[in-house]
Parts: sequence; C-alpha cells; structure tokens
Amino acid sequence: MSNIIKAFVNIVNNYQTTVNHVTNGNNRANNMGEGLESLIKDAFAGTTNEINEQNRLEIFSTLYSYSGNKNNPPDLIVRNSDAIEIKKLESHSTAIALNSSYPKAKFYADSSMITTACRNCEQDWSIKDMLYAIGNVPKNTNQLKSLWLVYGDCFCADKEIYERIKDTISNGIASIPDVEFTDTNELGKVKKVDPLGVTDLRIRGMWHIENPTKIFSYLYQYDNTKS
Repeated sequence: MSNIIKAFVNIVNNYQTTVNHVTNGNNRANNMGEGLESLIKDAFAGTTNEINEQNRLEIFSTLYSYSGNKNNPPDLIVRNSDAIEIKKLESHSTAIALNSSYPKAKFYADSSMITTACRNCEQDWSIKDMLYAIGNVPKNTNQLKSLWLVYGDCFCADKEIYERIKDTISNGIASIPDVEFTDTNELGKVKKVDPLGVTDLRIRGMWHIENPTKIFSYLYQYDNTKS
C-alpha cells in the first residue's frame, strides 16, 4: 500500500517538472488535468520510471481501487487509504474551481455526488481522508511550477457547513410557487419552463475555494524566481 510519504519520496527522487498534455475528448478543463493526474498516479505507485506500460497498468490496478471519471469526485482512491482529487491551475494563486461538488474535509461513501462504482470500489468503507493535489502549470506550457499535497481537513470545513447552505438555497428555490421542479443532486431543476413544455432549467452551484498558496501564506511564500 502507498501513502503520501511514499509519494513525496518518489517525487523528490524522480524530480521532473514536465507535465504531459492530454488532448483526448472535447473538455479542455478536464484534459488539462490528465497530464498532472498521470504524474500523481506514478508518484503514489512508484512507476515514474516504468517503461513497460502493461506493468504500469497492472501496478495501478492493484494500488488503486477507483480511478475516477471526469464528472464525479474523486479522481483516485488508493486502496484502503486516501481519496485524491487532482486540480491543475494556470496560476499559483487562483481559486480552485470545484464545480457542483463542495470542498471536502473527508470523503464519505454516502455522498450523493459519487458514482455507484466509487461507492462499491471497496468493501465496508464509509469515510476516507481527502487529499487534494494542486499543481500550477502556467498557460501554454507543460512546466509544473508548484505542487501542493494537502488534506481536506487542513483547509475545508465539515460537510454540515456546506450542506446547510446548499439545502437552504435548494429549499428556497423549491418553494417558488407555480414552478414544476424535479428531483436533482444540484440546487434545482425546473421542468417545462415554456408553454410547449419542452424546455428545462438546471440550477447548479459552482463552488470555489482559495488556493493553499494564499491560505497557508503564513507558512510558505511563493517565489516566482524559482522554477
């Protein structure tokens, strides 16, 4: 089994600043993160220098119980260990876009935002530590300028804080009279908006959280002169 200490050691011992660009699919934001995701996968698996792709994939299948998808958290789950969310940013200080998934101090099996495959990836799990891997790769480059590996409970609130706000907004939206709503994991979904009844409206929350570079500025000052 791997852990964050082994990942740190692998990153230091196999220091590299190049992040491969991945261009599969048509979602630029998701594609941007796949090169960094590969780097993080190799760091935890110790496969940075593995040239046999079949061996690399076999190590991944043993180490990771879940490899994620582009629409639901997390990006990775280390078997019997951490859930990992990977974020690639073009600026070292920009806020982190989490889309409709609020910040997570911990990762819970009963979350409505995860897939069935994720929920069933291991037996009898209910809660995992949530690790955020946040890399800065400036626009039009493939150079990794900084990398944070920080646990969610170091800078995110308990889930009740976020769920209270989300539920308050959702309940307020649902109380609007003469509007037909349908069940959704988002803030709301309105059916049959137009007279013909052919238009729907999705109401989504777009969560952001400050970059660790700002949150932990009392511990570390980013140096623009360092590569």
